[in-house]
Amino acid sequence: MSEHPVPLPAAGPVAEPVAHRVAGPAPGPAARPEPVDPSRPFGAHLRMRWWRPLVILPILAVAMFGLQIALTIVVVVFETVAFGRDPSDMSLSPLLLLSTNISLAVLAPLALLLAVRIGGVPWRAVLRVGRSFRWGRMAGYFGLFALLIGAVYGISAIWVPMGEHAPMITATTLGLIAVALLTTPLQAAAEEVVFRGVTTAAVASWIRPAAVALPVGIAASSVLFGLAHGAGDPWLIAYYIAFGLSMALMALISRGLEAPIAFHVTNNLISMVLAALLSGGGGLVIDRSAGAGGPFMLVFIGMDLAAVGIVWLLERRRRAADPARTWSSSPERSDLSPSQTP
Repeated sequence: MSEHPVPLPAAGPVAEPVAHRVAGPAPGPAARPEPVDPSRPFGAHLRMRWWRPLVILPILAVAMFGLQIALTIVVVVFETVAFGRDPSDMSLSPLLLLSTNISLAVLAPLALLLAVRIGGVPWRAVLRVGRSFRWGRMAGYFGLFALLIGAVYGISAIWVPMGEHAPMITATTLGLIAVALLTTPLQAAAEEVVFRGVTTAAVASWIRPAAVALPVGIAASSVLFGLAHGAGDPWLIAYYIAFGLSMALMALISRGLEAPIAFHVTNNLISMVLAALLSGGGGLVIDRSAGAGGPFMLVFIGMDLAAVGIVWLLERRRRAADPARTWSSSPERSDLSPSQTP
């Protein structure tokens, strides 16, 4: 008997293994970058959408000048009616100094609120990056800067014009000193939060490479800080810009605002107390018109740069002593959540 072969099924497509047919997750939108990059230097560490600084910075500018003008008008009218103040008197009474300092002090919480609600960044990141904010660090800088500024003012009094009057103490003098001691620290700290904490980082957020973003942000905030003082003398304008630059460098070196706040507060306190004592017993006259400055301003610019050198030396020593604690590259939880409000 002949055997008939069993017919084979017709060839068809070979099925792929099941594992090859399993589809992966559908591609979604790119993850949104974190609002804080602790690997970048302070001043270029915040990330904002391009339009956010265009909202934050004008609001701060309007608030800065609007509040000062409004409160000044209210106080001048009140003192004219109550005390017979001459409306043409441009001196600062204790009440006028108080209104000026308060109008600037309120900018700090406003700036932090804008950074959170509009900028989308955590408010603590405005104050430092890559580490915690330390009050002890600020206190140490207060002491060092008080010694530096006191020494410079004392030595330079020999040739730098300090005032037209001999020291005099009146009720107005005591009022000015009291207001300065109570509110000048708030005013100076607020300016650091606004200019070095928010403005520098907001401008720098427009540029991605840190090597470009940082100098642009520092330059912009320093120039704006200088112009905000409304000086008409080129020496004074240069001094204010150099002051802003020095504060920005302190913040960059220390990765936070403790050092610039300490220097700004100490400088303003000492200068305001001296100005009150040398005002002849009356109100403060702050002259920023053309001719009010001069080459002697180089002494104070040098003082600012010396303070930057102190910060650099101390921070280098601190990094060498405890690099992990001082320069932690791991962001804290608060640096990653912009939902916290000041």
